[in-house]
Amino acid sequence: MIIGVPKEIKNNENRVALTPAGVSEMKKHGHTVYVQATAGLGSGFADEEYAQAGAVVLPTIEEVYAIAEMIIKVKEPIASEYPLIKKDQLLFTYFHFASSEELTHAMLEKGAVCLAYETVEKTDRSLPLLVPMSEVAGRMAIQQGAKYLEKPLKGRGILLGGVPGVPPAKVLVLGGGIVGTQAAKMAAGLGAQVTIMDLSLPRLRQLDDIMPANVNTEMSNHYNITRAIKDADLVVGAVLIPGAKAPHLITRDMLKLMRPGAVVVDVAVDQGGCIETCTPTTHENPTFIIDDIVHYCVANMPGAVPYTSTLALTNATLPYAVQLANKGWEKACAENEELKKGLNVANGKILYKGVAEAWNLPFNEEIVLANA
Repeated sequence: MIIGVPKEIKNNENRVALTPAGVSEMKKHGHTVYVQATAGLGSGFADEEYAQAGAVVLPTIEEVYAIAEMIIKVKEPIASEYPLIKKDQLLFTYFHFASSEELTHAMLEKGAVCLAYETVEKTDRSLPLLVPMSEVAGRMAIQQGAKYLEKPLKGRGILLGGVPGVPPAKVLVLGGGIVGTQAAKMAAGLGAQVTIMDLSLPRLRQLDDIMPANVNTEMSNHYNITRAIKDADLVVGAVLIPGAKAPHLITRDMLKLMRPGAVVVDVAVDQGGCIETCTPTTHENPTFIIDDIVHYCVANMPGAVPYTSTLALTNATLPYAVQLANKGWEKACAENEELKKGLNVANGKILYKGVAEAWNLPFNEEIVLANA
């Protein structure tokens, strides 16, 4: 198969979808890999490294899209890329269709085959291609939240861990999945007083067993959230419904209950956000203030640490990418239920229920995998 790796052009996105090691693995299986010039530079990989691994380096993004049967990316295509996508071209990347109606319609109209990292799902319902970036994002949420609590950045002026004789900050984490767990661990490690909420009592029991003494678990409901935000210094939104919009757990009216200078970090913003007032921001302009509350809503948080993020992501995606390249998407999806669940759009149809429901579009429950 002919594989293309374009340079990411979303604002301040420095990750790359395939490392030189990944190129070498694809070559070992007999595939041809074209990489756009400087695609790996932000993650610390020079064009020469790709060439030595066996890739052909092309100067422009147009050339990469034109020649490739499968495009491997990190983030969803943006508007300037839509015209470059060909009918039946396979795109393997994060899409988050439920947060972008424009992207959904564009991919349907182009007739592309869109296999989304975020909905590839194992039999135990875990999301193997979302886990590594969720781990990074969860840890970064606390790193960024601690920074924006500083007074020069319009925060409350509170040190997350406090000092002897001065109490630490109070951190509320909404969601006990991968993001929430990593956020709580990081906040606890810095000495904050942490509360983590989730809807699942078995999950809360697990967290209660593994978390340090400065982390409390609590059932997530409107009453408890409303009470907790009143004295929270930092709130991390870490709620995920695979492939669908995140529910709004904190509304605009609830912001008035929070202390001026408190910080909210909504990691779910690329799925619509679980804090109503959050809209996607960039690393260039990461925050905004509503009702004296600092909002950090960067949609690609792991892009700020591209070396770590790229290695973590490609460790997870490469085995699936090799399967797709070796067998073609239809055969690979027919034989691997995990990959089949990653199919969001193909043949001009929506194949993932959460995406169809998000935009009130027809949902096609079954797809005929003709070449299986």
